[in-house]
Amino acid sequence: ARGITETTPSFMYPYGTSSSQMVLRGVDLLLECIASGVPAPDIMWYKKGGDLPVDKTKLENFNKALRISNVSEEDSGEYFCLASNKMGSIRHTILVRVKAAPYWLDQPENLILAPGEDGRLVCRANGNPKPSIQWLVNGEPIESSPPNPSREVAGDTIVFRDTQIGSSAVYQCNASNEHGYLLANAFVSVLDVPPRILAPRNQLIRVIQNNRTRLDCPFFGSPIPTLRWFKNGQGNTLDGGNYKAHENGSLEMFMARKEDQGIYTCVATNILGKAEAQVRLEVKDPTRIVRGPEDQVVKRGTMPRLHCRVKHDPTLRLMVTWLKDDAPLYLGNRMKKEEDGLTIYGVTEKDQGDYTCVASTELDKDAAKAYLTVLAVPANRLRDLPKERPDRPRDLELTDLAERSVRLTWIPGDDNNSPITDYIVQFEEDRIQPGVWHNHSRYPGSVNSAVLSLSPYVNYQFRVIAVNDVGSSVPSLPSERYQTNGARPEINPTGVQGAGTQKNNMEITWTPLNATQAYGPNLRYIVRWRRRDPRGSWYNETVRSARHVVWNTPIYVPYEIKVQAENDFGRAPEPDTYIGYSGEDYPKAAPTDVRIRVLNSTAIALTWTRVHLDTIQGQLKEYRAYFWRDSSLLKNLWVSKKRQFVSFPGDRNRGTVSRLFPYSNYKLEMVVTNGRGDGPRSETKEFPTPEGVPSSPRYLRIRQPNLEIINLEWDHPEHPNGIITGYTLRYQPSQPALVPSAVNGSQMGRTVVEHLSPNQTRFTLQRSDPISRYRFVLRARTQVGEGEALVESSPALLDEGKGSTWL
Repeated sequence: ARGITETTPSFMYPYGTSSSQMVLRGVDLLLECIASGVPAPDIMWYKKGGDLPVDKTKLENFNKALRISNVSEEDSGEYFCLASNKMGSIRHTILVRVKAAPYWLDQPENLILAPGEDGRLVCRANGNPKPSIQWLVNGEPIESSPPNPSREVAGDTIVFRDTQIGSSAVYQCNASNEHGYLLANAFVSVLDVPPRILAPRNQLIRVIQNNRTRLDCPFFGSPIPTLRWFKNGQGNTLDGGNYKAHENGSLEMFMARKEDQGIYTCVATNILGKAEAQVRLEVKDPTRIVRGPEDQVVKRGTMPRLHCRVKHDPTLRLMVTWLKDDAPLYLGNRMKKEEDGLTIYGVTEKDQGDYTCVASTELDKDAAKAYLTVLAVPANRLRDLPKERPDRPRDLELTDLAERSVRLTWIPGDDNNSPITDYIVQFEEDRIQPGVWHNHSRYPGSVNSAVLSLSPYVNYQFRVIAVNDVGSSVPSLPSERYQTNGARPEINPTGVQGAGTQKNNMEITWTPLNATQAYGPNLRYIVRWRRRDPRGSWYNETVRSARHVVWNTPIYVPYEIKVQAENDFGRAPEPDTYIGYSGEDYPKAAPTDVRIRVLNSTAIALTWTRVHLDTIQGQLKEYRAYFWRDSSLLKNLWVSKKRQFVSFPGDRNRGTVSRLFPYSNYKLEMVVTNGRGDGPRSETKEFPTPEGVPSSPRYLRIRQPNLEIINLEWDHPEHPNGIITGYTLRYQPSQPALVPSAVNGSQMGRTVVEHLSPNQTRFTLQRSDPISRYRFVLRARTQVGEGEALVESSPALLDEGKGSTWL
């Protein structure tokens, strides 16, 4: 065989040993080198005088392409690709030049000057080639604008000296090169404005003693005013020591002391005048808890007291709140908040935990925490106490009434020596299902207060059930009722379906909204439907039940269906579209060309020609083969002609029928079925089944009149399944375990086989000894083979000689 000639690499693209490429700054650069050779050459990339920029370099197409993203001027230079294999290497150099459209270095900004002030506008841009700068004034080139002696243009900078009123204008800077341009606007305003104080007059600042604070005095003026601070209208300017004056006009005080109280005046001054404002500072005493709660260990059922004595500034409003385990503590009938503490009546294990007293004013707060331990009944005593279901909760109270929520609080009943594990909150409404209680929510046994989410337009009342390991308590007495305001529904019905109940209708049904979903009075449903055609017209009907029937529909066509909820407050959002179908009619055609192939004595294979889909008049469910046993090929054998069927789901044209009786004549018809029922039947087909093996004989009786012979008697099989050609009897003796020669309980003898005639139903066996037992296996035969076996054994040794009969 001729080998492959190996060759040195050569470039297919680009041609020659060098080329050049120009790219704009900020875009991606793609360099390619495609080489041929045997073996295939490897491609390597390099940059002259440096490394490839790793962070933005990517090799593609098996190293044939080098991509550099977001190129900059630093990426200019010579790149070369090296193609090599074992026959040699070649190199191609690519000179990359990076050009750039203009980009900003310094963009001109708006300038506000007072008369006589100096200023400048700067417009600096870079690019490759370097962009040219052009200034415009009020949209015209600055060269053709009216002269302004206070303005001097120096390339990318305009200098203003001793500006005068009337010099205000809009300046534009255009930086451009052959690759693009930049345009920026700056408004130069020459204002003559006396000082103005922008803060509200007579501010009041309150601060806690020894805290840092800041007095604000925002100002404006042109020329920019000088701002100074004074205390109580006299003295030197405040700056230094405990004070720091900031350029924005604020005065910072590092530590406010009582002696710092007073009236502070800020004065803004320029050549046009001055303005001033006053700020009053009040220094308040801090809020302190002078006696806080202490850790306690108490017995269940006692009345512990947690202290919280507070000292605060009398001019500030004090508020004291309590937390339990860092969550707000609900103060029910057992919890009493007093002026300097908290008392818990009838303390239980559920009251154990961290208690925090929080004292706060509008300026500051203080907190103190303690842990309350509740001693329960000792475990050994608790086990001995009788356990029962808990007593029902009591004293239900509704607070924090809101549009969509309410807080429910209750007092737990006695747990009857089995801790309460859960509380079940139920509700009842009096409009749709009055007197029927529904589960609302479930809460741990450690709480006795919960915020319940509510639905609009429901007249609620609540009750609570306590649960422990023994069972559930009797429900509490109901709470007072709480009526929520109405709103338009927020959801639409679910489970929307459309199906025909007759061949000329479509029944639209859905799951209606319940009482907590109606959201308003006069709940109703807007039902819309149309044939599944975007050009079709929508029909609609408003109903109050959960069904609507559309009549005079074509047979089994698809419809688009929408069901939207509505009440007196408005409609729910636009509903989803569902697909339904009008009613089905019976199929109009029957399968044709039904062919039968016998597989064995109990099974056949069917094939048929399917009906056209337009004759089904509905959704094709299945093809059915109805068949019945017409007669047996055995004379004088009665057979049941009960019709049976086999289903073949889906649109198919073949199937198998099994569990037939052998040696019989059968008839068969086929239909196609839809949701309405069966279509017309096909032509009746007849077929026989071949012989099979018979069932077992009906019985085998063993009679032993004496110790020398055994008589056998049997009946013909219930299902011959063909012509019986005889019987096969096999028997085998065995000696019981009491015989000395027996091994492992018994000793088996030789199996004897007897072939008997088809008409024989009796057999006599001469015993070889009086103590052996016999095992008999009897089968009927057809020309196909032996059938099922019937097995019996002769009596045991202890029963022998009695002349008994065993069945």
